[in-house]
Amino acid sequence: MAKNDLIGGSIWDEYSQNVQDRMNNPKFMGEITQDEAKARGGKLIVADFGAESCGDAVRLYWLVDEKTDRIMDAKFKSFGCGTAVASSDTMAELCIGKTVDEAVKITNLDVERAMRDNPDTPAVPPQKMHCSVMAYDVIKAAAAQYKGVDPEHFEDEIIVCECARVSLGTIKEVIRLNDLRTVEEITQYTKAGAFCKSCVRPGGHEKREYYLEDILAETRAEMELEEKQAVLDAQISGKFDDVSFENMTVVGQLKAIESVIDGEIRPMLMMDGGDMEILDLQKDAEGKFDVYIRYMGACSGCASGATGTLYAIENVLQENLSPNIRVLPI
Repeated sequence: MAKNDLIGGSIWDEYSQNVQDRMNNPKFMGEITQDEAKARGGKLIVADFGAESCGDAVRLYWLVDEKTDRIMDAKFKSFGCGTAVASSDTMAELCIGKTVDEAVKITNLDVERAMRDNPDTPAVPPQKMHCSVMAYDVIKAAAAQYKGVDPEHFEDEIIVCECARVSLGTIKEVIRLNDLRTVEEITQYTKAGAFCKSCVRPGGHEKREYYLEDILAETRAEMELEEKQAVLDAQISGKFDDVSFENMTVVGQLKAIESVIDGEIRPMLMMDGGDMEILDLQKDAEGKFDVYIRYMGACSGCASGATGTLYAIENVLQENLSPNIRVLPI
């Protein structure tokens, strides 16, 4: 039967030749027996891992030199699709010659990259990326068995996207640093959700504990709450350095303007016998803030009140608070 009868030609084309070769002729499929391990002077490790999402399973055999912790040989058995076979075959090859500590650092992305025909073209279609995750998980299981620890010992963070190995902490940090507002932006910055998409929202290929939609909503809510608290704190303390003028309440904006005027503008006016007061603050449809002022004392009859002095006041407020401020004398 032709391959196009088994799978759509366009989908088949998304598999690298390397993957297709390993599907048909895996190099490291098989097992290592206890007798063989004894004859070769190594410790035999046999680890299993099954993927709940698709029913695939893999068994990994390691022959480890206990003196150096180096993996002398590796074999596998795979119960699953062709992609799982190819991924497991590649994973076994990558393990050979490494120490156990080095092997446990192999990720599913390393497996996928090793199966590419060229560096810039993915080896498998996005919906099959999860197959390489099994390889990563069974390595952890084997290393844990060798070291006598729990497999979770090798996870120092909560992983949200198994395909791209992106942690919860990384996603939250990227949202905050770049002010991200959509799941698509998260994917663009981190690659989370770019492959099987199970982590984007409930109902995907595999049930997840965390979803990008929920993380985004919760992080944005935290950011908004922190901004509101910062505004309140600034209004109480009179310090507005950490709050943008646009995010302040009207009361906060007026206090910020008064603070700048008292510190940098009023002393200069009073040296010439003048002064000023704020009459009103209004925001127009374009996001501009119109500050209405009235000159007092010597400034009230000064010609520069509509030119040089006015421009100086406006520039100081723009530099200290917002470029969207306009000053209008009445």
